[in-house]
This record gives sequence, C-alpha cells and structure tokens, in this order.
Amino acid sequence: MSPVTLTLHPGDVACVDRGDRMETLLGSCVAILLTDQRGTVGAMCHVVHAGTPTTSARAGDTAFGEAALANMGRQLRERCIDAGQCLAWVYGGGNMFPDQASDSARPGHVGAANVEWALGALHRAGIRVLGVDLGGHGYRKLGWTVGLHDPKVEIVQMPGSPAPAGSRP
Repeated sequence: MSPVTLTLHPGDVACVDRGDRMETLLGSCVAILLTDQRGTVGAMCHVVHAGTPTTSARAGDTAFGEAALANMGRQLRERCIDAGQCLAWVYGGGNMFPDQASDSARPGHVGAANVEWALGALHRAGIRVLGVDLGGHGYRKLGWTVGLHDPKVEIVQMPGSPAPAGSRP
C-alpha cells in the first residue's frame, strides 16, 4: 500500500502507519503528536480549545483537548498501542492577536491556555514529551512522516510580528 498524506484541520484527529504523513497549520491551536517507541504508528490531533467542552452536547467534539486526546487514545488502542507508553511532541500555541489585551478573568491568550492544557494533560498521562515548539506570534506549518524522525516545523511570520519564541526541552 502506498503512503498517504493527511492534512489535519482544526478539530481533526488521525492515526496512521509508518511512512504515512500528516500535516497541519497552527496559530493559537496546539497539535499533539504521539508515536510508539518503535515509530510504527503515529497519531496527531489539532486542538482548538483547551480542556473539556462546555456543554454535554459537545462532549465528543475533538476541537476540545480532552475529547481529542481521548479519541487519539482510542485510535491507538485499535492498533494495539497504549497511548500512555507513547512519546510526544507539542507544537503551536501562538499569540495570534498580541494587540488584544487580556483581562483579569482571562489572563494570557488562547494559545497560552492551549499550551498549558496540552503539557499538563501529557504530564498527567505520564507521556514523555520529546520536543516542543510553542508560543510566539507566527503560524507554524507542521509536517510529520511517521517513523523514527522528528516532525518538521516551518515558521510563517505574520507581517510586522516578532519571531516565535519556540523552545525545545
């Protein structure tokens, strides 16, 4: 079977085999990528909102982090992979509207909340994070061909904005 390339949009979750490619474009959203130790299977989610949906009608909405991570776990289990034993990368969480002031009820920005949630969820699940590229004010074009190599990220600057502050552990 020929390798496939999937383009994930906000709220999408995918799980593919070694050699298959997943791509997405991130602003304030966060992508979590998981793979088994041997790099035979990879999963990606494109999280729009940190945490849990605010209404029960949206309980399975994978635009929300908790639902996306649960969906990734189910897809990995279907391939006999325990998500808790996977390795992770986390990307995105940019401040796409730096001119908008936060207030005391909502300190920070959407991207920062997404990053905080993602890193916390992975920590609570005991999943080791291999690398991150987070924050800043630009978009990120993310591509990953499942296997033993790290995902690749390209920064796309917004006109007049400083470079992303990305970090790597």
